Amino acid sequence: MIPIGDENTNVRITPVVNYLLIAVNILVFVLFQGLGANERFTYAWSTVPEEIVTGTDIVTQDQQVRDPSTGQVFIQPGLQPTPISVYLTLLLSMFMHGSIAHILGNMLFLWIFGDNVESALGHLRYLVFYLVCGLLASLAHVFTTIALGGNPLIPSLGASGAISGVLGGYLLLFPHNRVRVIMFRFLTEVPAIVAIGIWFLFQLISGLALFGGPDQGGVAYGAHIGGFIAGLVLVRIFAAGRDVSEYRRV
Repeated sequence: MIPIGDENTNVRITPVVNYLLIAVNILVFVLFQGLGANERFTYAWSTVPEEIVTGTDIVTQDQQVRDPSTGQVFIQPGLQPTPISVYLTLLLSMFMHGSIAHILGNMLFLWIFGDNVESALGHLRYLVFYLVCGLLASLAHVFTTIALGGNPLIPSLGASGAISGVLGGYLLLFPHNRVRVIMFRFLTEVPAIVAIGIWFLFQLISGLALFGGPDQGGVAYGAHIGGFIAGLVLVRIFAAGRDVSEYRRV
């Protein structure tokens, strides 16, 4: 199920922060990551669980890797020096992406759901909410990697954790908003509680599959689940003092 739009009747302000977040993600991917080609930059600024646990910047050697499907041998860069505290990568890595498909998918979700949450929280609160959810999502990924015996030297990056927090906030504020989705090749509308609920169920099932082995898949489902739960818990705090009763309509 792919969301392509939602109900925006309750968006009362121009979501300038949401636009800015999307612009920053795109600029970092294009200018600094070279559309994903500048792997040394990516490997310097991504979150590495072992670095977060130890507080030590880790540098590893380049490796020759053979593609199992094509047999082609290529050089995979090792972890690069991080010019600042490794702890800051918990935040900075959420503005980087691994591929064009990765950033397009994330920005689509942020474009659809972020403006509503920004309208409910206000510009500054929304920005802080987004960053805090992203930070907690990164920490959740670090925790699950270590707890499940995953490889702590594999870097992680992407806005998915922060956007998962936005989805959690959206679910509480706009549970009955209509979301346009492509489902089984058909265009239809479903309530947000269904669209986001199915999304979270998929994250949960995929995350539980990690218990089958530490190297299952390449998606940080721990970050998705952690960010979503953070959004559910924190959105009421960030909405304190604002009239959001009109958003939770039946």
